[in-house]
Amino acid sequence: MIKTTFIAIFVVAVLLTGTITGPVGMIQYADALKAKGTSTNNINSNKICGDRLCSEPATEKKPVEGKKKEQVKSEKKAETAEKAKEVPKKDTKSETMDAAKAVATIKVPKTVTGVLTSVQDPGQGHENHQLAIVLPPSDKVYRGHLVYTASENVQLVALHGPLKDSSVKGQKVWSTDGKTQFGLTFVDKERSTGVWQFSGNAIAIHTKNSEPFTVSYSVTYTEHIVDGEKTFRNTVTSQQDPGVGHENHQLAMLLPPREQGYSGHLTFDASKPVEIINLLGPFSKGALRNVPSWTLDGETYYALSLVKVTSAGSIQFSGNALALHTTNSEPFTVSYSLVLTK
Repeated sequence: MIKTTFIAIFVVAVLLTGTITGPVGMIQYADALKAKGTSTNNINSNKICGDRLCSEPATEKKPVEGKKKEQVKSEKKAETAEKAKEVPKKDTKSETMDAAKAVATIKVPKTVTGVLTSVQDPGQGHENHQLAIVLPPSDKVYRGHLVYTASENVQLVALHGPLKDSSVKGQKVWSTDGKTQFGLTFVDKERSTGVWQFSGNAIAIHTKNSEPFTVSYSVTYTEHIVDGEKTFRNTVTSQQDPGVGHENHQLAMLLPPREQGYSGHLTFDASKPVEIINLLGPFSKGALRNVPSWTLDGETYYALSLVKVTSAGSIQFSGNALALHTTNSEPFTVSYSLVLTK
């Protein structure tokens, strides 16, 4: 009995020892394989790790969204390149030059205020007169307005030029040496105070007296380079008026007829009294009734606006053409400065 019990205990002990050593051996075996570089996933090949078996090697996945962005960028780049082929290249040099010209044409008005005491007029033939120079002679054309108050009645002077010798044909001129001559616009308003709009190469205040005068003034002006497009300084001799019914008249066309209207300022002096003409139009035949008109061909007509008769003056104008006119058949000569605002 005792022997039988001892045998039973021995068997149980052996069984328990095998149960313990079995898992330990397996763990040691797994560690050995791992040490040799064998993945433990190969041991547990049937286990699932996320979207794959643990025995399968993990593969790196690129974000789908990243691919889409790169593809969109590539497509947009190709599309932009195709559009660039269709659109003509801009002339950046030309655009730069146009922009520079636009800036250059911007005129910033200058204003000068002061008090002047006149001096003896240095012009030949004016030695007994008095002169106060507001804006000195310049190769540019001044355009502006003058507000003044003097100690006596004064005359207003604008100079145009200098003139070529061949251009001096009876109009008033001013010169200090008899060689360099300027056309002389002489405006006598017979008063000591006023406002005057002008254009010219020099601006002054004058009296025919020998005693000095004092004048307080404020002048606002811009300076314009003579370009033959918006700023003009010229001397012309009139020709036979080409208008129907005006064959015995004389005309100096300063701005030729065009559909787009002109607007600006004219200061002039002529060798004889003239009419300032603005032409308005054109109009078709019969459109103007009981209105003074002017036509070259009897088909296209312009309304004829006569301003005044004078040999020198300064005027602001607008219309489709500008001219000076006389009803005489003898030619006249006119020197003028003209600045267009439109």
